[in-house]
Amino acid sequence: MTQYSVTTLAVGRSLIPGPELFWMSRFDEWFPLTFQVVLVRGDGVCALINTGPAVDLAPMNDGWATFLGDKARMQRSAGEFILEQLSRHSLVPEDITHVILTPLQLYTVSNVLAFPRATIAMSKRGWLHFHSVHHHPHDNRATSIPDHILTELVTTAWPRVRLLEAEDELAPGLRTWWSGGHHRASMVVDIDTAQGVVAVSDSYFYAQNVTDEIPLGISENMYEILDCYERVRRSADIILPLYDPENFTRYPRGIVA
Repeated sequence: MTQYSVTTLAVGRSLIPGPELFWMSRFDEWFPLTFQVVLVRGDGVCALINTGPAVDLAPMNDGWATFLGDKARMQRSAGEFILEQLSRHSLVPEDITHVILTPLQLYTVSNVLAFPRATIAMSKRGWLHFHSVHHHPHDNRATSIPDHILTELVTTAWPRVRLLEAEDELAPGLRTWWSGGHHRASMVVDIDTAQGVVAVSDSYFYAQNVTDEIPLGISENMYEILDCYERVRRSADIILPLYDPENFTRYPRGIVA
């Protein structure tokens, strides 16, 4: 059985109001998020879960500020841009074999074209939703896949695009399943490691969402969220939320497995 190493990399941070994180609670509080890209390596695979926000944070931040205020703007420390983070691990873009996108948002897709050899994997259900829905209160086309990236994905990069089924496998020991809840393109990535199965997802922002069964506030379907959490509690040994700052306390230097 292939056993992978898993390292989580910080690529930015922001604040969100309590009800976005914990459904219908903590109304007067703001909570920190650390946006992360997860590096998975083993047996010829060098995969990234997401690619982080763009070099220029202003367009994304301006959009966030219109509905949450300036307090929600993403901040990025020196050296946290994804290519700089990979360089610290002695990796160049050509080393990346797979990019897994969950969900489809500016903070996940913005650098996908930087990896010229990678298979680009995303939820088929999320992709079909993107191409078939004209108006949606949560999944906006411009903030899901910007036009300049979309053009490449459906033309020169299309041979490398892989649309994932509800249950799929990218390589032995590297599996995905559609979770929904947060966005139509949200998935869980299950990774076999020496420490057990690591379950990475955006359907839970904090580990506490799953362990204490507190549904994510910014969700599109409560029942999908609850089903996701039940499955993760049953099948995962390590819960790795894509935005939990405590990941770096639990796993010094971001080394998860």
